[in-house]
Amino acid sequence: MLPAPMNPPRLALLLVSVLLCHGARAAQAPEACPRPAPGAAVPEPVTLRSRGGRLQLDLFVRNSRAPDGSLRYCYVLPGGAQSPTLRVKPGDEVVIDLHDELRDLDAGAPAPHHMAGSGTDPCHSGLMTAVSTNLHFHGLALPPRCHQDEVLATSVQPHQSFRYRLHIPPHAPPGLYWYHPHVHGFSARQVAGGLSGALIVEGIERVRPEVRGLAERVLVIRDQDLLHPQAVSAAGSAPALVDREGDVLNNGTGAGKPARDLSVNFVPVPYPDYPPATITVRPGERQLWRVVNASSLTYLDLAATVRRGAKFRAEWLGVVAIDGVPLSADGAPLNAIQWRDSIALPPGARAEFILTAPPQGVAAELITRSVDTGPDGENDPNRPLLQILARADAPAPASVLPSTAGPVPKPLRPWIGSVTPVRVRRLYFSEDPPDPAHPASPGHFYLTEEGHTPEAFDPSRREPNITVRQGDVEDWIIENRSSEVHAFHIHQLHFEVVEWLGTAVHEPFVRDTVNVPFYEKTMKTYPSVRLRMDFRDPHIVGTFVYHCHLLDHEDLGMMGTIRVAPASP
Repeated sequence: MLPAPMNPPRLALLLVSVLLCHGARAAQAPEACPRPAPGAAVPEPVTLRSRGGRLQLDLFVRNSRAPDGSLRYCYVLPGGAQSPTLRVKPGDEVVIDLHDELRDLDAGAPAPHHMAGSGTDPCHSGLMTAVSTNLHFHGLALPPRCHQDEVLATSVQPHQSFRYRLHIPPHAPPGLYWYHPHVHGFSARQVAGGLSGALIVEGIERVRPEVRGLAERVLVIRDQDLLHPQAVSAAGSAPALVDREGDVLNNGTGAGKPARDLSVNFVPVPYPDYPPATITVRPGERQLWRVVNASSLTYLDLAATVRRGAKFRAEWLGVVAIDGVPLSADGAPLNAIQWRDSIALPPGARAEFILTAPPQGVAAELITRSVDTGPDGENDPNRPLLQILARADAPAPASVLPSTAGPVPKPLRPWIGSVTPVRVRRLYFSEDPPDPAHPASPGHFYLTEEGHTPEAFDPSRREPNITVRQGDVEDWIIENRSSEVHAFHIHQLHFEVVEWLGTAVHEPFVRDTVNVPFYEKTMKTYPSVRLRMDFRDPHIVGTFVYHCHLLDHEDLGMMGTIRVAPASP
């Protein structure tokens, strides 16, 4: 027997109830990229360690729209943890199955870029869109080939899975590296949205005996769009001007509204009140802090401050490694560390340093001091990052370095600073003002070799901007002809800074990212750095990129390509 037909009012009521229940379930659905609240305790990232010379994992790339309307991106493990720290040893194999689950959430995204590729094969696609992804392993000397560390043509699209198979070089320096997407035209929005994670090559205790037995902390500092862009600080502030990319312009005061908010392991420290994240340590304990500046464009100048009487005073930080490479002298380990009251980190750079916890009851903070980015740069003011709480009942650290270590590996090649370069090249950063016909456009950003016409990076260009030969060592002089700072970075290798603003320096380490100061009209010469570039490693044969690591600038064209040809045909 059929049921009696439902009358229209009851049917309408039932439909409304169903829709309301569906809406409630949708509202309660878990967010794809959840984040801690401001002021929360800093969580330790989930750590994945290699076993038996191998590390294998699945990594899902997702995005979501945050309650404040901003876009969030995240790397997610099958269990839901975000941005794992990958710990490997020299010589290990790392297999990452990357799954693109990105959704088109922003109709206002930039136009797609078509790199020098074709087809749907991720190795040769070259299609860079808001929902494309790939991986770059920043600082590691990996071959620039598909499935390893190639970013010019490799592009994974939604619903595709792609396998990275890395072989960590047996000679890789032990230290802190990181991974992030390198989708041209969209790198800034994806990194600022949260796509980044730490990678550690273990064994620093073999080179730096001072860190043996110390507890470790891994801190990934990211930037993001302002949570409260219309807010005014308690002290008040003048109306904030914006630069050509639409970020808050540097006001030269060390205060005011920042261009971006910062977060520590995803705990936001938002303008204007900057409620610091918290971290608990045992009184007087020495720890090794490993810090990544994973910001898309924010400079850091880190300092640890402790209250002494009525004032805060900067404490000494013992630097043991920069950009993943332990400090050394002429390539040989030193039984010493560099003690500094602050550590400057451009976007993309890393520092590993010894920090001594304060006595119980003494107020301490990790802050970033203001950075003068130039008249056309972004505003990076003074602000706190972490409140350091010293308590006797602090939980045991999640990771402790071994208290003993094996022999120090011998360097494969002579120290780069002792090698005579085969040639000297001069490159320069420059910018063009916006087109008068399109005053709202950000203009063009260039990184040009002297003698060539400045051109924004051309995704379809197949010939490299620079060709070198494997085995060579060159000196590159990088000038800044613009009124804002730029951070020079090159993939696949490290370099030594041999001159800073025309003055010889003798840094006992190498870098992969370096700041180039801004130009002012009162200067007689353009600010520059001279870098000893190391093309001796046979693993780096191939084509890769160099660029400004302020990712807005890179996305707008401040990038070039270099081909390392084999030593012999």
